Amino acid sequence: MNFIVSLKDDGSIENMNTNTTLDYYNNNAHSFTTDTLDVEFSDIQDRFLTELQPGALILDFGCGSGRDSRYFLQKGYRVEACDGSEEMVKTATQNAGIPVKQMLFSELDEQEQYDGIFACASILHVPSAELPDIIGKMKKAVKKGGVLYVSFKHGTFEGVRNGRYFTDQTEESLKQILDQVGGLDVISTGITGDVRPGREDEKWLNTLLRRQG
Repeated sequence: MNFIVSLKDDGSIENMNTNTTLDYYNNNAHSFTTDTLDVEFSDIQDRFLTELQPGALILDFGCGSGRDSRYFLQKGYRVEACDGSEEMVKTATQNAGIPVKQMLFSELDEQEQYDGIFACASILHVPSAELPDIIGKMKKAVKKGGVLYVSFKHGTFEGVRNGRYFTDQTEESLKQILDQVGGLDVISTGITGDVRPGREDEKWLNTLLRRQG
């Protein structure tokens, strides 16, 4: 999400959600779904699933169109899904065929509930200063030995781009964030091209993590 920093009456600093990114998805839910729902993404999805037992419980964290939830359900996994955008929640509920919860990343509060959390192109909308807290919440929400998948646009940019807030990452910058969080081992990390037609030159950093037991 896009945050700004403001001063409360007592002078303390408070993070305020500007809704820039949520407004984008609410206003562009149909076109975003058209661009992403049927994109072939099984290489990444299946790589994540290889780290889980059959029938494991997955949280699709920032589920967008519901593409990944639908895939995991078809493979026999149990899935919970959430998104911050009201319109994307409606779309994902229809596409995945399960109730999708409207929730901001900061509202994740489960403890050792999930076997895996899949955050595909979602927490890249969190400002870098907030990422250690959000990834820390994800770590707490998976069971010991549980798996996290996160993806970011590869690079060093941070700010509003095409109507949404982005925090790009490199291997080095993400490692610094993970070092702040602690308790997570890197299973694998790598750079891939965008799977959407015509955008193959856009690069993504894909990382699989395991919560230490």
